[in-house]
Amino acid sequence: MQAETQLWLIRHAPVEGPRGVIHAADAPADLGDAAAFAALRARLPAGAFAVCSPARRTRETAARLGLDAVEDEAFREQDFGDWTGRRHSELEAELGAAYRGFWNAPGSNRPPGGESFADQITRARAGLARLPAGDAVLVVHSGTIRAILAIALDLAPETALRFVIDPLSLTRIDRLADAWRVVAVNGR
Repeated sequence: MQAETQLWLIRHAPVEGPRGVIHAADAPADLGDAAAFAALRARLPAGAFAVCSPARRTRETAARLGLDAVEDEAFREQDFGDWTGRRHSELEAELGAAYRGFWNAPGSNRPPGGESFADQITRARAGLARLPAGDAVLVVHSGTIRAILAIALDLAPETALRFVIDPLSLTRIDRLADAWRVVAVNGR
């Protein structure tokens, strides 16, 4: 491991759009909760290195927090391939047992044309390796935060998917010289 890094993991603001949809990268964020943004901004370290995924909702959230974030593909949400832009209810109605079968092992199964959560963990690990020592604020997705928790806690993909990560929540993890320390998960 590298020198100590304090990770400030923020899930983006809620998506401005319908619920129950696997949103594409261009889905906008709902930036209307001024109180939540102010409270979150007050908790962040000044002068921290900031990163976001290339998704519009993470870029908008980072900007609303006053962060000059660098985009990094390693921290994008899991790619749901052909299912992106579709409603879960529509997919279940159309695909039936095949769709439900995906959720029997969501950590290792891949949607058509997409990637598994295990693939996302591998990608996130590569991104973490590039982060500098010191404070790093990452404005990312619930799946990305779960992937980083899987890495920090040495969890199987299915186990890491049990974490609830709310919009505009803060998860704090320290990458130490030879270990990890989880400070807080899903703080509001």
